[in-house]
Amino acid sequence: QQNVEHKEKKRKESILDLSKYLEKNIRVKFAGGREAEGILKGYDPLLNLVLDNTKEYLREYFNTNNSLNYTDPDDPYKLNQDTRMLGLVVCRGTSVVLICPVDGMESIQNPFIQQEG
Repeated sequence: QQNVEHKEKKRKESILDLSKYLEKNIRVKFAGGREAEGILKGYDPLLNLVLDNTKEYLREYFNTNNSLNYTDPDDPYKLNQDTRMLGLVVCRGTSVVLICPVDGMESIQNPFIQQEG
């Protein structure tokens, strides 16, 4: 009985509170350099995301003889203005690197700087 209660208490909690971004546009950056933007419809503690009206931002490259050549050899992850619509997607949490709101962010004081006084 105690073991069952202990397991219930150890449920995984998300380190991010994404509830404030539900039904809002967010931009997500993935491992490997891909980026997408869409309306957050749902999420779980493992950071799996459900996005609707999703568009993917495409990287700059051109194809020659079935090989990829990036237009900027110094930055193969550089995005251009081209997008493609994906619609409703599920983003796997293990590949999510960054999440940010599209509508802007709130500026706060740096909590790591010690105040003089």
